[in-house]
Amino acid sequence: MKPIVKKLVTLSVASVLSLFLLGALGLLGLYIYLNPRLPEIDTLRDVKLQVPLRVYARGGELIAEFGEMKRIPLEYQDYPPLLVKAVLAAEDDRFFEHPGVDYQGILRAAWHLVRTGDKGQGGSTITMQVARNFFLSREKTYLRKLNEIFLALKIEGELSKEDILELYLNKIYLGKRAYGFAAAAQVYYGKKPAELTLAEMAMIAGLPKAPSRYNPVVNPERALIRRDYVLGRMRELAYIDEAAYVAATAEPVHAEVHGIDPDLEAPYVAEMARNRMVERFGETAYTAGYRVYTSIDARLQKAATRALREGLLAYDRRHGYRGVETHMERFGAEDPDDIGAWQAALDEIPTTGNLVPAVVIQLEEQSAWAWTRDGNVAYLPWEKISWARKYIDDNHVGPELEKAAEVLRPGDIIYVAPATAGCHWLAQKPQVAGALVALAPRDGALQALVGGFDFYTSKFNRATQAKRQPGSSFKPFVYTAAIDKGYTAASIINDAPVVFDAPGLEDTWRPENYSGNFYGPTRLRQALIKSRNLVSIRLLRDIGIGYAVRYVRRFGFNRAGLPRDLSLALGSGVLTPLELATAYAIFANGGYRGQPYLI
Repeated sequence: MKPIVKKLVTLSVASVLSLFLLGALGLLGLYIYLNPRLPEIDTLRDVKLQVPLRVYARGGELIAEFGEMKRIPLEYQDYPPLLVKAVLAAEDDRFFEHPGVDYQGILRAAWHLVRTGDKGQGGSTITMQVARNFFLSREKTYLRKLNEIFLALKIEGELSKEDILELYLNKIYLGKRAYGFAAAAQVYYGKKPAELTLAEMAMIAGLPKAPSRYNPVVNPERALIRRDYVLGRMRELAYIDEAAYVAATAEPVHAEVHGIDPDLEAPYVAEMARNRMVERFGETAYTAGYRVYTSIDARLQKAATRALREGLLAYDRRHGYRGVETHMERFGAEDPDDIGAWQAALDEIPTTGNLVPAVVIQLEEQSAWAWTRDGNVAYLPWEKISWARKYIDDNHVGPELEKAAEVLRPGDIIYVAPATAGCHWLAQKPQVAGALVALAPRDGALQALVGGFDFYTSKFNRATQAKRQPGSSFKPFVYTAAIDKGYTAASIINDAPVVFDAPGLEDTWRPENYSGNFYGPTRLRQALIKSRNLVSIRLLRDIGIGYAVRYVRRFGFNRAGLPRDLSLALGSGVLTPLELATAYAIFANGGYRGQPYLI
């Protein structure tokens, strides 16, 4: 080699080594400078992920979930190994080999930058993503990237690989407000991670790169390409064999958005619990992962919901049929046998309570068939239709029906309600409202509460907010006040006409018994059993209105809801169902008052 060439080679090698040494010293200096400013990794050992508020019944049955972020944190070992492999294949297949930074990936990203001037291509490992998601912003700057690298090295030095993966699997955003892979499994497939198919695992494993772009609900074509890429990487890495790959790639995209699937229907209870948590903890109630266990008994709650709905529907049926909801003509359907048109029309009619929208598809003389919104055929026998005499007013209905065609025709959109197996009622949304509350007399625990026919139609909680006149159900409290003042169950009061003509009354008040009859001298026990109005009024007049009001307040009644006149004996005050149930529980508890509670 010529001396000049040898000298040039020596200078070149020395220059490269010098540049490398300067770069290494620069990086070391940067690390020394930035290290004190890096966040403490200890916070990751006991990280508090933003988890929604969940409300449960006494036995652990899920009632509701509240919060913007949907997250279901799991421990690493609870994730199926194949899902973990799908994530590694998509994001970082050398995760268990590198020290938190994949230098090969960084070199590829650097070469991409030199060739294209684009600094968007990755090189980010799962550990670096954990660093970014927990500590850094998502801005694309060289300083942020350096911080990410140094943080990743620091994290790897203090946490195990499994701990890092657990943080990643629970933290990453995967679209549709789902954070973490367990939440994504629920949102897109309505499943737990262990229940996912290989194709479904690959689908959600492909989401971290671009959750919106590869969303299988919004962009199924792009999502399919991404899913098959992940499956291909799994095959290349020998995570799956050829047969599994072929079967998974043949599976169609069937993702759809799934809401929370509660174990127990108790939306009014859930709203009460939510309100109390927000009152106490503010907006953090939605993100701190609180689990609220209520006193609700799932068996009693189901029975209460069913009893209230059936009672309201039965009452409404007795007052006649107000007509079908609408007809397919409204939706411009030309073919009466077009199932697609039926479904499109029914999708615009809301469900309410246990009532399901349906379109009448066939009539016989005394029966009908209807296609329901959930894609089933409902049979309506005559005994489930014949009640539908025309509504005239609250006290009158039309003549009895003789055939189904008098009230229905094909194409009518109606509501149906499940009855016995294979049969449905012709139904309508009840115009009457109601509520039901049940509590344990001993301690006041609310065991069942239904605030209306359907929460999503009316969120007004009639069990706790509706103040209504209790009527004769208030009489036992007046009688109790009288007994405490010296009356006995055998005391006699005359059940006879009475007239009140006072300056404060616009008209003369002549109260009567419900029967319209008068029964003369009557013992207190008999008057209470028979709910005699005139005895109750005379009794209240004798013990004094002021005394009675003060006395019945011991049962927890609000003084503002109690009138200061003799109509109090007939229950003209205003109470909520919860107030009345709480008061009656005192009788069942031997005179001791339990404060009602839910949580």
